[in-house]
Amino acid sequence: MKLENIKHDLTLPAVKGLNVAALTAAFFLGWSLFYVGFMGSTALKWTGYILSGLFFFMYALFGKVYDAFMISTNRISELVYSQALAAIISDGMMYVVICLLMRRWMNPLGIFCVFAVQMVLAVIWCIGAHRWYFASFPARRSAVVYDIRRGMDQLIREYGMDKKFDVQLKVHAEECVKNPDMLKGMEAVFLSGVHSHERNILLKYCIINSISVYVIPRIGDILMSGTKPVHMFHLPILRAERYNPPLGYLIAKRTFDIVAAGLALIVTSPIFLLTAIAIKREDGGPVFYKQERLTKNGKKFYIHKFRSMRVDAEKDGVARLSSGENDSRITPVGRIIRKIRVDELPQLLDILAGNLSVVGPRPEREEIALQYEKELPEFRLRLQAKAGLTGYAQVYGKYNTTPYDKLQMDLMYIANPSFMEDLRICFATVKILFMPESTEGVAEGATTAMGQEAALGEMAATKVEKEK
Repeated sequence: MKLENIKHDLTLPAVKGLNVAALTAAFFLGWSLFYVGFMGSTALKWTGYILSGLFFFMYALFGKVYDAFMISTNRISELVYSQALAAIISDGMMYVVICLLMRRWMNPLGIFCVFAVQMVLAVIWCIGAHRWYFASFPARRSAVVYDIRRGMDQLIREYGMDKKFDVQLKVHAEECVKNPDMLKGMEAVFLSGVHSHERNILLKYCIINSISVYVIPRIGDILMSGTKPVHMFHLPILRAERYNPPLGYLIAKRTFDIVAAGLALIVTSPIFLLTAIAIKREDGGPVFYKQERLTKNGKKFYIHKFRSMRVDAEKDGVARLSSGENDSRITPVGRIIRKIRVDELPQLLDILAGNLSVVGPRPEREEIALQYEKELPEFRLRLQAKAGLTGYAQVYGKYNTTPYDKLQMDLMYIANPSFMEDLRICFATVKILFMPESTEGVAEGATTAMGQEAALGEMAATKVEKEK
């Protein structure tokens, strides 16, 4: 192992641990100043340490869920936002624990002060850690090898990753396979949409020469990720099949859907009432609207939402995706409830009815799904699982993420069903609620994005293979 890698692996966890320790110390200080005096017993002098240990665990857990410690890949603002979410959830849970411990509602001022101090510490840490990381570990010499997906170097710049990856070479896969030695001296290689034959050659070369490889997969690669190893004929065999999760998982998932949707309906009932009144008073039209969507195995169902558009938004009967805040069909009240996602709340009723799950692929309209399938037949593979209120693509993509990339994200979720993954997506959903880019619309005529280009390239490759 290179000395630089050893330094990286030893110092980075220590720096991350410093953040968790600092915010835990702030919690312990708040406990000591605001709450320990109400204990009234010296027999529980270790209570503060136990509570601090619990906070340490919860903050580290939620920090990982929200990528709050990803110094090398997140901007400072993203780090602060993620740590604020992790801290406020952890502090809120600890406040409930303290109230249960005291057997009464305690003054929340103490926990608010704790959070304020934690945010000061978080900002200081994020700025300092970010500067330290890129001063200690300069950008890695990188190459982008592409086939059907171009523009990887542009994405690296757009997401501020050029501090971590210094792209010194961009080359087509076919050319690189003929002379793989052109990758010598590189520390990282991106294989962007490269066909399996060329990818395997380059992947072996990079592993042999200790070069890190980042593979941007194709649909077939994601389907392979869900295979199960079987022992037959004394050979290594991988079995692939249609989405077929264990019965225990399905029971746990449905139970969670009912409990979560029921509790959410109770908690948000005042918001339901206020939203209904605001929509009705605005133009006198219906409060809700229903729309036919597709779920598992192409089954049709009606999804329910608070109406955010004019009553005559689709008077010509043609299905259209929203173009975002500039969509003239959206009402003033609709803009507000869309921005804070309140328009989605009636879908809790669809979850209780069993037509929708809390987590799953986004339910598309049949007309729009058919449009996608004309250019991307594999899009129907999303219908292997029940549609969801939130999901992998909704959390890690954006509203205007290309159909190809949405499909890949959904297939990644479908390939490896896990109740813990469902919970992680639920918590991660909180992070995107106040991020405007996650609700951006689809620009009319936008068909040249990186993912769309990949979809068209893969379709062309499939056509050639069939003709052979």
